[in-house]
Amino acid sequence: MVAKKTMIVTGGGAGAALLLAIPFIGGWEGKSNDPYQDIVGVQTVCYGETRVEMRKYTDEECVEMLKKAVTEDFIKPVAKMTPTIANEPYQLAAATSLAYNIGLGAYKNSTVRKKFLVGDFVGACKSFQSWNKVRRLGKLVVSKGLDNRRKDEIKLCLTNLPAS
Repeated sequence: MVAKKTMIVTGGGAGAALLLAIPFIGGWEGKSNDPYQDIVGVQTVCYGETRVEMRKYTDEECVEMLKKAVTEDFIKPVAKMTPTIANEPYQLAAATSLAYNIGLGAYKNSTVRKKFLVGDFVGACKSFQSWNKVRRLGKLVVSKGLDNRRKDEIKLCLTNLPAS
């Protein structure tokens, strides 16, 4: 019943994007049932969640938290903010992964979103790479982990697009 309801609410393109995004994001975020500080010092738990009580969670709670966050808090707003990709599963899944990692506010103001909005899908996908840095000691430095994640998001994003 829940899966059927989600498909009705999100539609075909978003439904397919959801099936791509949840395991993709989960794989890149990794899972810790216990709270920890992420690479920039933010208190985090489960699959990179920062907006919940910081306590120990079960595996099942972490999975449900990820599904709920991606379904309700990220894929819908990303699709609404970026209607040009709302029915493009690979691009929407990649953009949702980016937004999950950098936040909806940063995604809303990003070159990635702006390029999607004007129909430059390849340019938008390639722009993911600019989000591979963290601030350390007041300077932006490339994070190997973020760099690898962005490369993987770019591959997902470029799926089914004509080669540039």
